[in-house]
Amino acid sequence: MGQNISRPETKMPSFGAMRPGGGPSRFAPGAKPKNAKGTMTRIIKIYMRWGKSIFLAMFLTAVSSLISVTIPYFTGKTFDAFELAARTVDTGMLVKYLLIIVALHAINWLISAFSGVIILKVSQKLVYTVRKEVFEKMQKLPLEFYDTRSHGDTMSRITNDVDNISSTIAQTTTQLISSILTLIGSLVVMVRMNIPLTLVVLLCIPLVTALTRLIASRSRAYFLEQQRNLGALNGIIEENILGLKMVKAFGKQKDVLKKFREVNEKLNESSTKAHIWSGYMMPLLNVINNLVFTATAITGGILAVNYNLPVSTVVSFLSYSKQFAHPLNSIAGMFNTIQSALAGAERVFEILDSEEEAADPEGAADLEHPKGHVVFDNVSFSYNKTTPVLRNINFSVKAGEVIALVGETGAGKTTIVNLLMRFYDPDDGRILIDNKPITGIKRNSLRKCFSVVLQDTCLFTGTIMDNIRYARKDATDEEVIRAAKIARAHDFISRLPNGYNTMVSGATDNLSQGQRQLIAIARAVLCDSPILILDEATSSVDTKTEKDIQRALVNLMKNRTCFLIAHRLSTIRDADHILVISDGRIVESGNHESLMNQRGQYYKMVISQMGINSPLYKDVCKSEL
Repeated sequence: MGQNISRPETKMPSFGAMRPGGGPSRFAPGAKPKNAKGTMTRIIKIYMRWGKSIFLAMFLTAVSSLISVTIPYFTGKTFDAFELAARTVDTGMLVKYLLIIVALHAINWLISAFSGVIILKVSQKLVYTVRKEVFEKMQKLPLEFYDTRSHGDTMSRITNDVDNISSTIAQTTTQLISSILTLIGSLVVMVRMNIPLTLVVLLCIPLVTALTRLIASRSRAYFLEQQRNLGALNGIIEENILGLKMVKAFGKQKDVLKKFREVNEKLNESSTKAHIWSGYMMPLLNVINNLVFTATAITGGILAVNYNLPVSTVVSFLSYSKQFAHPLNSIAGMFNTIQSALAGAERVFEILDSEEEAADPEGAADLEHPKGHVVFDNVSFSYNKTTPVLRNINFSVKAGEVIALVGETGAGKTTIVNLLMRFYDPDDGRILIDNKPITGIKRNSLRKCFSVVLQDTCLFTGTIMDNIRYARKDATDEEVIRAAKIARAHDFISRLPNGYNTMVSGATDNLSQGQRQLIAIARAVLCDSPILILDEATSSVDTKTEKDIQRALVNLMKNRTCFLIAHRLSTIRDADHILVISDGRIVESGNHESLMNQRGQYYKMVISQMGINSPLYKDVCKSEL
């Protein structure tokens, strides 16, 4: 195909969530309630695709946690080497325990490093997989999804939000497992050593739990708002970059800066609140840790003096009080970082859960050897199911005929073409190609019937040769050059420094709009489909180039059904049929001569293009007076 028709006739808002007519869209951002538990479950299920690696990492983490639990025990045992009454030191015992402690630390580091590498690899695989699935999903979504969203916000979801998931989960997965196992192991050892001191250490659990619930509930809302504001800011930046010429041409820099400043301030406010609330966590946790450590030291001292509790046990418990609080702190801190990941994951899953373009019905067939006979049978359509855009459209185009669609902007011309290519399905009525309803034809087979040239030219990053060949990947260089010659693009391409190997993209302006249009027309020529759609295809070229293109299109349009959407008289006057569209209805139809004789809407449109000095123009003005 040449290019996809990607916009409905009715103009869509950039950031809003409303369809034309004011109705809410099912794709409105934030329309669904957020479910943190369900989102976390989905993330875990995705990770379980690499279950073997995850379980290996979990096993290594369990071993590391077991080693961590034993280190405070041997730290306390080193004090048994000191005989305070005899003022002597058992050097052999001291060295033995010190070597054990050093060895445990070294082994623990190696195991933790290996486990971390495994988790990081899995996390990168997750990023790759989720980003691939999201992009694949985007190819299956209907145009309505993109019509109701900022492109910058969608880009933010597939880049920033996916990265946020992976980086946060990679940091927290092993920490969470290690912290839980360390808590369990430390608790078991402490209970076996001394129950009263264990109860003192356990005082930190209700305090940390209450603090975590309070802060997590507040910070999560701000993290979600932060992600939304970041998407909106990306949208403004993208629009400003793509439309910078218009911004400067209309002197709207101050307005753009004001809009950017407003969204940036919202982002700053939500980010600040999110990080302030999450920042409360560690200082308050340190206060709790110090209180528990002090209580453990005082209780241990009393038990050692009054109840002959060994000093080594007290020392071990002091270490355990810190070690027991550390995983609690880690778990509590993770709740805050996880909020950001969940906020991003919810936005990513919203795309993955969006309703896809309706699948081809069972029994749908390929359209073999299409000729291009098109019929619209009582077709009606609305984008929001409430405000009609097309009303009872009926017409028939025989194979090889040229039909022109004319009318004021927003009348529904491009919508007719969108329905023909099944970018949307009509609310009522049928559309047939070669007497077959298009709903019974496979979409891929249907869209191969069309060559398309739009007013807004779309070029992809690559060479000019690649962009023309986009219509047919198997086309030879000679076929590409032949198509460019027919489109009158060969001369200017040959004058470029690198000719057909000149690099272009949709975001750069190294070619004029007219030159880009010629490349798009060459792409349609190469496509060689039975139905040709020209949507204001010559609107961006000068009069001489337009005439050259029209002469080239004469050969291209032979034996093809052609749909012309245009305002210029020179483009449409030779069409076999002209349909005048107004307010979603066909108000006039016929060829140029018959419509001029009717002296209706088409007649007025034609003479308005002829200028005020035209006798016909003056005649109409007198009749209206």
